[in-house]
Order: sequence, then C-alpha cells, then structure tokens
Amino acid sequence: MYRFDRVTAILIQLQAKRKVSGAALAEQFGVSLRTIYRDLRTLAEAGVPLLGEPGIGYSLAEGYRLPPVMFTRGEATALLTAEKLAGRLTDAPTAQLSSAAMDKVRAVLRRPDRDHLDRLAPHIQVLGPRQAGQPPAYQQLVAAIAMHHVVSLRYQTAENQTPTTRDIEPISLFLTRHWHVVAYCRLRQTIRNFRLDRILGLELKAESFVARPDLLQQHWAAEASRRPRERVVLRFQPAALLPALVQHLHDTKHQYGWAHEQRLPDGQLEMTLFIGELPYLATWLLPYAGALTIVEPRALSAPLRALAQRAHDFFCQPE
Repeated sequence: MYRFDRVTAILIQLQAKRKVSGAALAEQFGVSLRTIYRDLRTLAEAGVPLLGEPGIGYSLAEGYRLPPVMFTRGEATALLTAEKLAGRLTDAPTAQLSSAAMDKVRAVLRRPDRDHLDRLAPHIQVLGPRQAGQPPAYQQLVAAIAMHHVVSLRYQTAENQTPTTRDIEPISLFLTRHWHVVAYCRLRQTIRNFRLDRILGLELKAESFVARPDLLQQHWAAEASRRPRERVVLRFQPAALLPALVQHLHDTKHQYGWAHEQRLPDGQLEMTLFIGELPYLATWLLPYAGALTIVEPRALSAPLRALAQRAHDFFCQPE
C-alpha cells in the first residue's frame, strides 16, 4: 500500500471509530508503530485536529468531518450485494433505508464505476420474497436495541393457537432460516428468542431498561449446554428419488447439521449430521420415504412415523 493510501485509510478509521490505538493501526496496515506515528503527524500538519490520550489512542475533535472518500469498485460492489440482501432478508423500512444509502454511495462514485454497478445489478439476485403482511419488526427492533427501549409484542408461538402479549427487553438480532430477536421476556422472567415472522404486532414503549451486557453470552452458553447435538447417520438411495428431490437434499443439508458424506459401493449416499432436535430433522426427511434408511439413532423413526401418520390421517379421510 502506498503511503498516501495508508494515510487516507487512517483518516477513514479515525472518522469511523471513537478511538483508534496506534498499535491497532500498525497491525491493520502491516507497518511499524513508528511509521504510524509519522503518518499521524502528517495528518496533524495538514490541519486534521487529532486528539491523543496516552495508553488509549487517537480520535478526531468533535464535529470535524471531511467529505466522503472515494469508494473503490470492489467496495461499491460489496455494498451493492448488501443492498440486495437487505432488500429480501429484512423488512420493508430497512430495505428502503439500504436503497437510500446506496444512492448516496452512487452519488460519489466515478461515472465508470456507476456504470459498472448498473451493469452488474441485474445479475445479483437474492431469491425468496419477504413475507407480506408482517409488521416492520426488524427496523423497530434495531432501534429498540440501540436505545434500550422496552418493546410490547403480540406474539404467536408455535405451540399455542392463541397469541400472547408480553413486554420484552431486546438484546440482539440473528438470522438462521428466519430472523430472531433475543430478549429478556418479562412475562416468563427469563431470556428467550422470538421469531420475527411470528410477531403479529409490535410497539416501542417510552420506558427504557438497563442494559445487561453479559446476558447474551450467558444465553448462548446455556443454549449450547441445554441442546447437545446428536450424531445422525442416514443412507439415501439417489436412484429411487426424483432429480428435484436429490437437488433439494444437497441444497438444504447444511441447515440440518450436515458434517460429511460418502458414496457406498452399492450406490447409496451415507450422510452424517449433528442435530439438536430429532423432530426438527424429521420434517426435512419425510419426503425421502422409500429411499431413506436410518442407521442411527433408531429414535429418529418415532417422529417420522408420527408425521407420516398425521399426513395419512389428513389426506386419506373417507369421502
């Protein structure tokens, strides 16, 4: 990296963060601490108001800002990808905010780079539409987490048909197959996670709560100990399946704890997975009936039989 590029990058770091240490900058840019100090002096001599605190780091004087630094084509492409992801994997307000932010990025790009993004945009797609009719839960929960505001939920659990109303103290958002919010539930007096697509109504309350930084780590540690993963070994006969089901098997296996697989001499595909809940795995395996052998654990047969019986009872009722 040329010195001019490094000094510019250091200025970006100072604008982006509250405090930056010289050691962290030296590690980031792969240079000596002495070189970083020389670069910082260059910024100060150019009129940049640097503030230094011994043993803590450097910062910019409050209120000092420079116009946006030019994005590289690679950075702009990465942001275009983020815009596409936000457009499908979050709620409508967040998608609109992401699109508005991307317009500002385009505004500072050189014309060739803007043209590059315009040509590339139609070729980057995130499939799967957002669920219609859901409240703008994601953006509201982001605001609640940032401001430590209590949220009132009207929530539909998987177990009960009647929705419940509860106040929560939201802590974190995470995405698996669905978006979830981890929160302290005042109704249950414990930390829980809630699927955003099951939120029927949401209201940010004026009441604030005191942040508990260690609560999230304690939650994940408890989840890990409460749900040990069980080893599952399965054998599939690909020749007995429709090609679409074989493709679906490989497209979705990573969502169910796939670890490794091998082709056996008789043509069967032996797959090893590690999963926390056998009933959850059974819902994935039911379409492969007739081409599936459970090697272990035998207990997996019970939820599969229950699902098959429910399907039989529903679809095979007398006319």
